[in-house]
Amino acid sequence: MSKTHALHGLRALVTGGTSGLGLALVQQLLDAGMSVAFVARTRENVEAIARACPLAHGIVGDVARKDDIYPIALQVVAGLGGLDILINNASALGPVPLVPLADTDCEDLELALATNLLGPFRLTKALLGSLAASAREGRPALVVNISSDAAVSAYPQWGAYGASKAGLLHLTRIWNEEMSADGIRFVSFDPGDMDTPLHALAVPDADRSTLKDPATSARELLELIGAPQEMVR
Repeated sequence: MSKTHALHGLRALVTGGTSGLGLALVQQLLDAGMSVAFVARTRENVEAIARACPLAHGIVGDVARKDDIYPIALQVVAGLGGLDILINNASALGPVPLVPLADTDCEDLELALATNLLGPFRLTKALLGSLAASAREGRPALVVNISSDAAVSAYPQWGAYGASKAGLLHLTRIWNEEMSADGIRFVSFDPGDMDTPLHALAVPDADRSTLKDPATSARELLELIGAPQEMVR
């Protein structure tokens, strides 16, 4: 059985699903025969992707907003009939253009933490019951948190983003230790430097020819998701 065939019939949620890696994931998960919901902040973008991908369930919401979390979770479970895979992909850079920490406004740091750390934490908590139910039914139950090399390397001017992603990386490891007995796995995935709107905001003068296509990173993640459980760390 191919790895993508093993994904057929599974139910997945992708946050930040209207551009970049998130959009590539929505398209490829659908191609693998999965039931897919995606979340993004801007209604016009959600509606546009829903028209382009009519089998996907589009949800308008902001994972950085505490009050949006439970409405998102309720719509996901209602739309998909449960959940097997949660991909926390939505990200915020913090200040744009990037600046040293000493010049970073507290509000910009708060936004990066709310989007990249608190958002995944809250959404995961809200969906743990659905994931645990999938595990009890013998289905895969997996949370993928999208990471970055900035989570482990101290890049100047990437302080808000790097600190929030470092927190998410460690959070992932702790979740995995605590939830393994319930059959829920947590993995961190670094997709590399991609040609995305987020990267263009961070490094506007980057040579795009040196950047990965988001579709390539999405395929790599699908390979990881479809791998045998003992191979996924």
